Amino acid sequence: MRALTDRPVRGRFTLLYGLLFFASGAVLLAVANAVVLGTSPRSESVPAFGPPTRPVEEAALLRERLAAMGADQDRRLLFGSFVALVLLALASVLLGRIAAGRALAPLRAITAATRRVSADTLHERLAVAGPHDEVKELADTIDGLLARLEEAFAAQRRFVADASHELRTPLTTMRAALDVASAKPQVAAQTLVLAGRMRAELDRTDGLLDGLLVLARAQHGALEGTARADLAREAARSLADRSAALDGLVVTATLDPAPVRGDAALLARLVDNLVDNAAAHTPSGGAVRVTTGRTGAAAHLTVETDGPVLVPSEVAELVRPFRRLGPARTGGSDGGSGLGLAIVAAVAAAHGGSLSLTPRPEGGLRATAAFPATNPPPAPAQDASPADVVPPAGSAEPAEGASRAGAVPPAGSAVSFRGEGASGGDGASGEGASGEGAR
Repeated sequence: MRALTDRPVRGRFTLLYGLLFFASGAVLLAVANAVVLGTSPRSESVPAFGPPTRPVEEAALLRERLAAMGADQDRRLLFGSFVALVLLALASVLLGRIAAGRALAPLRAITAATRRVSADTLHERLAVAGPHDEVKELADTIDGLLARLEEAFAAQRRFVADASHELRTPLTTMRAALDVASAKPQVAAQTLVLAGRMRAELDRTDGLLDGLLVLARAQHGALEGTARADLAREAARSLADRSAALDGLVVTATLDPAPVRGDAALLARLVDNLVDNAAAHTPSGGAVRVTTGRTGAAAHLTVETDGPVLVPSEVAELVRPFRRLGPARTGGSDGGSGLGLAIVAAVAAAHGGSLSLTPRPEGGLRATAAFPATNPPPAPAQDASPADVVPPAGSAEPAEGASRAGAVPPAGSAVSFRGEGASGGDGASGEGASGEGAR
């Protein structure tokens, strides 16, 4: 019984049709044969004392022979009826499968259309045509649900846009008030210290608000202005812009072309958050390895960091908002808002990609963002130099393929990589230069 209920609906209908036809045919066959057998003549035993000499004996012998012939015909009829029943049962199974398939075709169409629904296609409807039966009622119900979801998502997008404006206004006002108060002559030193702390808290609140808005947009908003981009160029720009934050770390960049298509601002934010997370949580003197490339139909960005050995169950929680495993190496004990990797995961999912977090056996974390690859974007006018990372003038010679504490070029200088080339200072900056810590 369990195996029957686990079958698809079409299989269950087909089996049910076949069983019903076989059962009804067997009953009909039994009744028909019972009637035929009940009306067949019976043979009468006549002692044989030699050849028949009287008409009575000849008549009895004839009846016996007729009865034997009738019994043989009954057996033939029974066998033929059984064979016909089996053949018709098989035919009924085939016809039942065809009929069940035609009856369930609208449901399969509804299922396929429902699977294609996403936050970006809520305006589409099933619009099933046909008689007003149960299937049409189901399709109309799903269309009504999609309409309500579309309205709810639109209201949420409007709220995000309004909240961005309304919440930033008082923060800007408070920041301006602090600047005015700090600029007055003869301000007490204690007041300046307090103003600095308040400004730092305002900056943190502004970063938290920015992270929440980006997260909401990535999770529930449609991608805006999709265009071709290269994760390698974005990684080069981010490393150059964050050379100060990466001070004291050994940075290795292997940036092969990784062309993708999507929202340029969100993709830039994804790269920035991964680099910020590495800069914030890699211990001093540790290594940060940034790799981009293309494998088959997927483009990927991988950031590996040194650090303590992490538990896989704890690493899996890092993609949830406000989850951190410990204080950051930089930025005090707070270590960010805990939205960095949550934003990365949401942006990757919005672009049809994924984020995988893997604890390294020797300690630290490997974060890989993978996306569907596209044709590479046009190469920039000037290619970068062939070195993996260009160290600043006067710095010590780093190991091959690595850079030490500030070996990442400052903003505006070229960060070179194999392939398309990149400019470190003029890439898209995303929605904010600083990302949120995640651990």
